[in-house]
Amino acid sequence: MKYLNKNIEEIHELLKEKKIKPIDLVNEAFDNIESNKDLNAYITLNKEEAIKRAKELEDKEVDNILFGLPIALKDNIVTQGLKTTCGSHILENFIPLYDATIVDKINEKNMIIIGKTNMDEFAMGSSSRTSYFGAPKNPWNKNKICGGSSGGSAATIAARDLLFAIGSDTGGSIRQPASYTGIVGMKPTYGRISRYGLVAFASSLDQMGPMTKNVYENAILLNAISGHDEKDLTSANKDTEDFTRLIGKDVSGMKIAVPNYLMSDIVSEEIKDKIKETIKLLEDNNVTVDYIDVKYLENAMTLYQIIAMGEASSNLARFDGIRYGYSEENPKNIEDLYLETRGKGFGEEVKRRIMVGSYLLSGENAKTYYNKALSIRDDMRKEFKRVFDNYDLIIAPTTVTTAYDLTDPMDDPRKSFMDDILVIPVNMAGLPGLNVPVGFSKDHMPIGMQIIGNSFEEAKMYQLASFIEKKLNLELDPNGGEK
Repeated sequence: MKYLNKNIEEIHELLKEKKIKPIDLVNEAFDNIESNKDLNAYITLNKEEAIKRAKELEDKEVDNILFGLPIALKDNIVTQGLKTTCGSHILENFIPLYDATIVDKINEKNMIIIGKTNMDEFAMGSSSRTSYFGAPKNPWNKNKICGGSSGGSAATIAARDLLFAIGSDTGGSIRQPASYTGIVGMKPTYGRISRYGLVAFASSLDQMGPMTKNVYENAILLNAISGHDEKDLTSANKDTEDFTRLIGKDVSGMKIAVPNYLMSDIVSEEIKDKIKETIKLLEDNNVTVDYIDVKYLENAMTLYQIIAMGEASSNLARFDGIRYGYSEENPKNIEDLYLETRGKGFGEEVKRRIMVGSYLLSGENAKTYYNKALSIRDDMRKEFKRVFDNYDLIIAPTTVTTAYDLTDPMDDPRKSFMDDILVIPVNMAGLPGLNVPVGFSKDHMPIGMQIIGNSFEEAKMYQLASFIEKKLNLELDPNGGEK
């Protein structure tokens, strides 16, 4: 029987009543992954340990709604005793000695880690095609990308292998693949989830978040993984809250803003039409929707390139072939060790970003570019706050197109940034952003809408997202088609 096709409440009741055991869910998850192995969604499976853990849980009390449920983690999240590769040759055989804080929280809920999902190398890319282990494929059309950098996490949820996965989002890397694959993906407020144990790309932008098939399950998982952590100096000291508390509440009277730039000619007409249909749905239910101008949005991609690549060049300096990871054998000297290890260990996109980032941070350039970018980013954050003085939420398309072909050329280094042009502003401002599916294109590929909230107002975003989800009632299982 397909238990993982059921919703979380049904599975929870079956576990509580001892009609099924965690091992049933784990075996089903691995069967699903095996049947969908051509998607290349995983880099490492945790089969032996997952089965062992499931059997250990058989005699324990089912004390929370996530008990015994399988979960997948993006492969840039540190897991003790389980390979963490970041999709890179340089960490191909790296086995960490400790768990990330998010892993501790998952274990506290007695969830079961199934494996580590495929991703762009060091999260640098927007299609997951920079992965050393090959690109994951979109379950809706296996000739198309599933987005990135959290492509494997998106693919395994879209394929209905299991209910839960974790991604990370530096410039849209949860929301963009969620849009391409027809799932729900939340990038929480910066600081909402501890980054301790997340392999850093751009430290001032990175944030992990839940990827699920529906809104309610997304909120449930965020409940479990958020919270203050003294091991992360950027962790927000916020009280715990129930992110499901507004789900199902009336949205009548909400005021929503739509930034004109995010609905401009950079977005395909097909996607804009679907967003406009959703806006009409909201207006028909007594929601006020205004098109407004938001300053600095057109600068977001440039700011991202400067800040993210500068921080990446600093963060990736630690991969030197000495302490861990791939190391070139028989180097002539220490300089040769660095050159050969990093030259062979990193892929082309990572090397490109390190080189550009190193230039941006060198000498006077740090003041000219990086410090100036930080100043403009602060202005953008203030501009968003001004919008939230008058509006509850912001909505916009998540992507400029639907998922494109895996064979599309990768020789334009700006392409990966353009794929994320609509989602990058959220990271710049440290705000929460959520993708919710709103329909399909003519060639039957999912279309997503982005909901942006004020800092730490994820519950309000889930309120609107669940309303849209219920009203549209889309069939989002690629194995069962659409309606």
